[in-house]
Amino acid sequence: MVIDQSTQIILEDYELRARARRILLVLTDNDGVLTDNGVYYSDAGEVMKRYSVRDGMGVAVLRKEGIETGIISGEHSPSLLRRAEKLRITLCRLGVADKKVELATVLAIAQLNPEQIAYIGDDINDLGIIDTIRSYGLTGAPADAMPIVKRSVHFIASVQGGHGAFRDFAEWIISLRNGHKEHTAYQPVLSPYAQELI
Repeated sequence: MVIDQSTQIILEDYELRARARRILLVLTDNDGVLTDNGVYYSDAGEVMKRYSVRDGMGVAVLRKEGIETGIISGEHSPSLLRRAEKLRITLCRLGVADKKVELATVLAIAQLNPEQIAYIGDDINDLGIIDTIRSYGLTGAPADAMPIVKRSVHFIASVQGGHGAFRDFAEWIISLRNGHKEHTAYQPVLSPYAQELI
């Protein structure tokens, strides 16, 4: 059971499972979800970002279940393009100022509707898209996401961004699809607000 923060309605396990079974695309932010929020700079600009191999396996595990992955980022990052290429992620929307507005473009490209989307983000620039998807699909955040984001999602990973948070979210979705209350990798954490209501 999870409390939907937008409506304060309890989402029972059967509703979470039904939503998970409709998911065909998991969208993710880059910095703070796939990376640890750090970036190394030199006088030439961005040099390097850290990515988790576990998150890469999360993309592969989702793909095996028939779920694709896409990235929406406010940045134009060469390392992100290389990582997406390595993981065969073709839906990459970079330099996005308003992710909520960009969602309409993503839905058109993928020929999907909001019920078929899950999203994981970590900061205030993710709130618009989280608010939109939360009513129809599934939403998540890394353990070290901003507090306002953690209060706005269905699932909080037990690990930080860049350390397997995307994989944690992917495993949760797959576990729900397969009818398990809890996935094997980690335990979901409800936001403090949701815990008070239970």
